[in-house]
Amino acid sequence: MKQLYVIRHCKAAGQEPDAPLTPEGMAQAQELADFFQGMAIDQIITSPFLRARQSIQPLTDQKRLPLIMDDRLAERVLAEGDLPDWLERLRESFDDLDLCWAGGESSRTAMNRAAAVAEEVMRGAAPVTLLVTHGCLMTLLLKHFDDSFGFAEWQRLTNPDVYVVTVDGENCSVKRVWREGTR
Repeated sequence: MKQLYVIRHCKAAGQEPDAPLTPEGMAQAQELADFFQGMAIDQIITSPFLRARQSIQPLTDQKRLPLIMDDRLAERVLAEGDLPDWLERLRESFDDLDLCWAGGESSRTAMNRAAAVAEEVMRGAAPVTLLVTHGCLMTLLLKHFDDSFGFAEWQRLTNPDVYVVTVDGENCSVKRVWREGTR
């Protein structure tokens, strides 16, 4: 049996790769560490974005585990530049996984790169792995395991959020395990 915890980063000061956590986000990072405190964790893999790394740093310090960065967990780029109607474009991209806006990445392409990380983890020796990523990519990765995930599930995500993907032989389940204010 393998367990893959997929974590959305804590509240951040922006969307840029170097955007740090807010003071509230730093407190949430400690809540994440408290949430996972009694759990055996074999490895932690994160997006290279600062907000993702800061979200899991208290836990890596507590568990004395190395933080493995993987560019494939970076947030999806919807399009080059700002889209004034980005929310509608995002919804459309969940409806049509191959839709790709100028300078962006299709949902299918983003899902496949995140799924490649998950598949490598599932083939590896570690029974319990944490993947730290971003809202859109998280939703697409969960969709890889459970096709019912889409735009509505993305809208319901919190910062942070945690889902566990459990694979036992041919059986796979996806379950939200985070509750806001979990401490």
